[in-house]
Amino acid sequence: MKVSMNKKGDPYDNACIESFHATLKKDLIYRRRFKTRSEAIKSINYYISKFYNEKRKHSKLGYSSPNKYERKNQKNVLDKVS
Repeated sequence: MKVSMNKKGDPYDNACIESFHATLKKDLIYRRRFKTRSEAIKSINYYISKFYNEKRKHSKLGYSSPNKYERKNQKNVLDKVS
């Protein structure tokens, strides 16, 4: 196994999560003020589990939500195995 890392703070090391964080900030964080840390945590958890994964369409996934895309691919895999 070989570790693959660039210099510290290089956004290209983890481009997918950097893109997700940018989307989270634009869609949720910058649009509202949270009164408490707990409120922010609840809002972020809801955004990820109920909106981002279930409803938000992604061009890279054929304009499907991540969960819909995953369910479709899982079904295709199971159909091939059967």
